[in-house]
Amino acid sequence: MKIKAIVMDVDGTLTNGQKKIPALTKQKLMEAQEKGIRLIFASGRPVSGLMDFAKELKMDEHHGLLIAYNGSQVVDVQTQKIYFNQTMSIEEGRAILEHLKKFEVKPMIIKDDYLYVNDVYDCYIQLDGAPFNIIQYESRGGKFKLCEKEDLAVFADFPLNKILIAGEADYLQKTYQDISAPFIDTLSCMFSAPFYYEITAKGIDKAKALDAVLPNLGIPKEALIAFGDGHNDASMLAYAGIGVAMGNAVEDLKEIADFVTESNEEEGIAKALDQYL
Repeated sequence: MKIKAIVMDVDGTLTNGQKKIPALTKQKLMEAQEKGIRLIFASGRPVSGLMDFAKELKMDEHHGLLIAYNGSQVVDVQTQKIYFNQTMSIEEGRAILEHLKKFEVKPMIIKDDYLYVNDVYDCYIQLDGAPFNIIQYESRGGKFKLCEKEDLAVFADFPLNKILIAGEADYLQKTYQDISAPFIDTLSCMFSAPFYYEITAKGIDKAKALDAVLPNLGIPKEALIAFGDGHNDASMLAYAGIGVAMGNAVEDLKEIADFVTESNEEEGIAKALDQYL
């Protein structure tokens, strides 16, 4: 079946290590749009953290779609129409934030233009053997202002699309089952990076978002090619007619992919599109 849409994770898939879209990949994606193929980002990022990349690819001229918060929201770049939005209840969000007080992690939540944290100075994790300011990284990536709230559980009197949990990678590997245990039957919990663990409404993932929107736009899953590198990309690679793992992807994703392309540093998307388009 002819490909009608290309869906891509962003960090580690569309972008390289410098958080840039490689030149050949950009060219191939722009050419695909000119042929009527719709571009879709599917990321753990909020909409605000995706918009610059979308405009760079002129998705605002071709009704590109943004799947944000690991699938809990879908937005048309051109019209800003929200096609899908599924949050946790206020009670669920508060229960998670209360539970997280037992762990050595850095929870982050979003409201309007702000990223809310407990302590803006408790911001470092170890990444590749060096201190890394994870709160600055997240706030700048999403274009958020920062605000401290001593008790996020008390503050969060509004529905949340996602609760982001940052921490040391080794610590999260040891504790993620304890973190998710009270909510395993009522919410979706997943890693988006070794240092990021995320919680959304039950059943939310990237495939759920695609299935909620694309059939109504006349795009069957068989006409979809999907690219990803992380555990949270598994559902959309399994859903798409063609699921492509990047060369830098986690091994679990490579095992379920229809094809493994080059890495995000080696124009992996462009090279796969040469083959499949």
